[in-house]
Amino acid sequence: MATTSVSAPVGSAGSPSGRASGPEGRTRMKPGRWFSELGWRHLVGVVAVVFSAFPLVYVLSASLSENGTLTGSNTLFADVSSVNYAELGDSLFWTWMLNTLVIAVATSVGTVLMGAAAAYAFSRFRFTGRRTGLTSLLIIQMFPQMLAFIAIFLLLLSLGDVVPALGLDSKLALICVYLGGALGVNTFLMYGFFNTVPRELDEAAKLDGATHAQIYWTIILRLVAPILAVVALLSFISTYGEFMIARIVLTSEANWTLAVGLYGWVSSLREANWGLFTAGAVISTLPVLALFLYLQKYIVGGLTAGSVKG
Repeated sequence: MATTSVSAPVGSAGSPSGRASGPEGRTRMKPGRWFSELGWRHLVGVVAVVFSAFPLVYVLSASLSENGTLTGSNTLFADVSSVNYAELGDSLFWTWMLNTLVIAVATSVGTVLMGAAAAYAFSRFRFTGRRTGLTSLLIIQMFPQMLAFIAIFLLLLSLGDVVPALGLDSKLALICVYLGGALGVNTFLMYGFFNTVPRELDEAAKLDGATHAQIYWTIILRLVAPILAVVALLSFISTYGEFMIARIVLTSEANWTLAVGLYGWVSSLREANWGLFTAGAVISTLPVLALFLYLQKYIVGGLTAGSVKG
């Protein structure tokens, strides 16, 4: 009687693939192979999340502690109290918050408008000095703005004698300093994105009678919305937490930003109030978080949505 050999199904136990068939015919990967291919990624992800989240949890725990010291907050959430948050109302914290929001919003809006206009000019027009200008922007962005804080201080000190609104202890002067330092890097960043927009769109709009201004405001800016959102977010975050230049320009306590004001609470080792500092730090993160969540849809799907609707 002839015998027939039945071959083992692909993925069965003992097969070269190292997979086992489940009760419903689904292949199941062996634990060792699963860990070598996928499991270690989950492990690295968990470690990264714990490493990133622990400082945030520790700051939140310290803000809810009545001790006012970091050493007394080694046990997380040992005591929970809103005393530190209540004391913020008796300080200049909300004044600093308003100053910071005004400066950060004005700087981010100005940075987007100035950078987009410059990037559009470099991308669409051909003029003398264009290549030199792009090279200069590339070189300038290599040097951080804080390297020139002495020159900025002396410049504002002299300028304040002529135009007091642009001198020291002026929020408008600080905004102008931030705009001057952010123009180079953001212009070069936007320039590469503007080049991805086809020139045929400009030519088609010109045939329909559109001016350069109409093309810029109604067509180009909508297609480059993702890079505008990225620049606005990065500008807001960098301005929101900037300390060095703000500390030099703003001298009176009522004009301080959050970074300068919060540092003043812990600058003295004997009188440092870490509970008040951490409470202010927790609240100060909310505007940045809200802005990121709002702009996330533009960053992720702005270009795709614009292409479909266009």
